[in-house]
Amino acid sequence: MTVTIVGVGLIGGSMALALKDKGIATKVIGVGRSATSIAKAIELGIIDEALPLEEAVKQADIIYVSIPVDATIPVMIEVMDMITDKQVVLDAGSTKAALCAALKDHPMRSRFVATHPMWGTEYSGPEAAVRGAFAGRACVICEKEKTDTAALELVENIYTTLGMHIIYMDAVNHDVHAAYVSHISHITSFALANTVLEKEKEEDAIFEMAGGGFESTVRLAKSNSAMWAPIFMQNKENVLDVLNEHISQLRKFKASLEKENITYLVELMENANKIKKILK
Repeated sequence: MTVTIVGVGLIGGSMALALKDKGIATKVIGVGRSATSIAKAIELGIIDEALPLEEAVKQADIIYVSIPVDATIPVMIEVMDMITDKQVVLDAGSTKAALCAALKDHPMRSRFVATHPMWGTEYSGPEAAVRGAFAGRACVICEKEKTDTAALELVENIYTTLGMHIIYMDAVNHDVHAAYVSHISHITSFALANTVLEKEKEEDAIFEMAGGGFESTVRLAKSNSAMWAPIFMQNKENVLDVLNEHISQLRKFKASLEKENITYLVELMENANKIKKILK
């Protein structure tokens, strides 16, 4: 089948490679705003050709939209206005409630599958695309009851063929959970990087002393701001909720140190150790 990828960066590019490697896509068409990125995607063999959106949609069996969430809604409406009832549209956005709300009354809503493959890195662009990226990861599908059965089954089969396990969730709950397991991690990493850069004006000292713990904690601070700022804003209420809780937890650590309360400090850390039961 022919697959059109709208947005050939990290996620879209990795999806294109996966679909080709698994024999799902016989042809991949790329759509993008940057001529440089499109040229790189062709050079790397991620896409077979590049076309304007309208022509790319017309030729596709499946349209996969993987662009920043602030651009997703208008582009998705444009795509949905073009498709027939033989085509399937899905997205890879990190937020779901606003998009699902925007499409809820669209006459072609049943041909849309709202998905969020839970994988990513701190890198961006087609050169960041990774083969086998999605194997062993979770993919959230939202509002499956609003999607045509055949379209849903097609998308389910694609993700399971890529080695993913599927979680079903409504769009609002997805955004709540995403704030806790993904969005707060990025904000914390950005904030930690800014904290260290503010205190350590001599950057060489940071790099010389940085160990595995620092590197793993601050890794996400290298993430693309053009992608993450819209995610934070679109999921603002949930992100603020989890951020307030995170600040509360930091204050507990601060208070235990100020009061030299080692018993409370140990209690906070031992409580945090319970995460080992979840993250094995």
